[in-house]
Amino acid sequence: MSLGLKDLPNLISIARILLALPVAYLLLEERFSEALLLFFIAGVSDALDGYLAKHFGWHSRLGSILDPLADKLLLVTAFICLAWIGVIPLWLVMMVLGRDLIIVFGALAFHLLIGRYEMAPTWISKLNTALQIILVLALVLSNGLYHLPGGLLAWLVYGVSVTTVLSGLDYVWTWGRKAYRIKQKQRR
Repeated sequence: MSLGLKDLPNLISIARILLALPVAYLLLEERFSEALLLFFIAGVSDALDGYLAKHFGWHSRLGSILDPLADKLLLVTAFICLAWIGVIPLWLVMMVLGRDLIIVFGALAFHLLIGRYEMAPTWISKLNTALQIILVLALVLSNGLYHLPGGLLAWLVYGVSVTTVLSGLDYVWTWGRKAYRIKQKQRR
C-alpha cells in the first residue's frame, strides 16, 4: 500500500492521536507550559488536516473517523490527567466520559440494529467540544504561564457541564427518533 498526498490529512490525524501520550506525561508531571505547546501543535494540525481535506477534496471514511477520534482522545486524556492531579473536578470528568460512552454505544447499537451511522455533530455538541477545549486550555494556562481568575474557570466548568448534559440528551433524542422512524418504515 503506497501513501500519497491525499493521505496527508489522515497521517496528520494519526500524529495527533500519538500526541495523547506525551500530553498525558507532561500534564501528570505538571509541566503545563510544555503541555500547552503540544495542545497548540495539536490545534494547528487539526486545522491543517481539515483545510487539506476540504481544499483538495481529500475526504475519506477513515478521515471522518480519525479526525474526531484524535480530538476526543486528546480531550479525554487531558480531562483524566487534570482530574488525577486535582486540577479539574472528577464529577465533570465522569459526566464528560459518561456522555461520550452513551454516544459511542448508541452509535454502535444504531449501526448494528438499524444501519450505517454517519457522524454528524450538532451545534450543541460543537459548542460542548469548544467549551471543553477552552476549559482545558484555560486550566493548563492558569496552572502554567498565567493565573486566570477562579470565577472564569468556575463558569467554564459550569458551561461544560451544562452543554455536556444538553448535547448528550440531544444525541439520544435525535438518533432515537431517527431509529424509531426507520423501524416504523421497515414494519410497513
